[in-house]
Amino acid sequence: MKVVVYKKALEGAINQIKEALDEFNVEYRLVQYLSPQELEGSELIIVVGGDKDVLQAFHKIGKFKVPLMGVNDSNEGSFLTEVSIKGFQEAFKKVVDGEYQVEEAIRLRVIVDGKELPPTLNEVAIFSSKSATLVEYVLTVDDEMVWRDYSDGVIISTPTGSTAYSMSAGGPMVLHSAEVFTIVSVNSLDVTRRPLIVSDKSYIKISEISSSHRCEVIVDGTYRVKAKKRIEVSKFPEPAKFLRPSESSKAMEKMAKKVRLAEDLFKMPPSAKLILKTLEYEGELTQRDLAKKTMLPDRTTRLALSLLIEKGLVRRKPTLRDARQKVYYAT
Repeated sequence: MKVVVYKKALEGAINQIKEALDEFNVEYRLVQYLSPQELEGSELIIVVGGDKDVLQAFHKIGKFKVPLMGVNDSNEGSFLTEVSIKGFQEAFKKVVDGEYQVEEAIRLRVIVDGKELPPTLNEVAIFSSKSATLVEYVLTVDDEMVWRDYSDGVIISTPTGSTAYSMSAGGPMVLHSAEVFTIVSVNSLDVTRRPLIVSDKSYIKISEISSSHRCEVIVDGTYRVKAKKRIEVSKFPEPAKFLRPSESSKAMEKMAKKVRLAEDLFKMPPSAKLILKTLEYEGELTQRDLAKKTMLPDRTTRLALSLLIEKGLVRRKPTLRDARQKVYYAT
């Protein structure tokens, strides 16, 4: 088996991966950038990092059909990086023994003003560049106008992304095997704008976009571009492929955990909810950056982060540039 290890973690975590692969006499190479040249001839991509790193890896993989295995750089797994560093050796033994499955997940093809963006695994969100600013737009599905809306924005999600940002905005949870997309209007002025579920064969268009500030399209919470006139969304021709050791994927158990976490979040103070939303929208941030973006006092920010970490909604890790500094990210 030829393996590419996409290293987005600290050297200590990478060394543990190398030791395990050496023990199994696996041919592998370590890369910091994914490209068609690096992937040529590979049979498996191992991403060492967090869920955000997996999302970015799928953006770079594009149409390549190589399966991906996510390894969390902490001692706990997460939604897209189910295997932890601690459990990697045992998990990879199953892979070597052929005890694994390859799961496919549908992705979104997103075209903004004629420019195609990286394939989207979770969701595409359309918002104003300034928070709490209304966006006006027209939603069309299969060339039929569905509504004209005035809201904070709109989220179009895959089944994989239905338990991520979309769910936090009031969208439904969807089983990963369902062949559908969800469309969620965020804080619409019209209470009839309920979440929509459409076929994954649908052609979705957001047009006549206007706001007092520029509008942005955010793909998987990591990739941003300006939007002026039109966003087109459809099914990407190639699905994402996840390699999972046998019995490691438990979709219903994950969804139940999401529901319990949502109940915990409902009971939390507004400051904690604001911190979590900021991390979901902005990605990894330091405590100082969070205080600046939310305009919360340092003490309030610190207490909110402690509560979110305790509930498993936020994690922290050292930065690659300075191990003494911590960044926080939503799980």
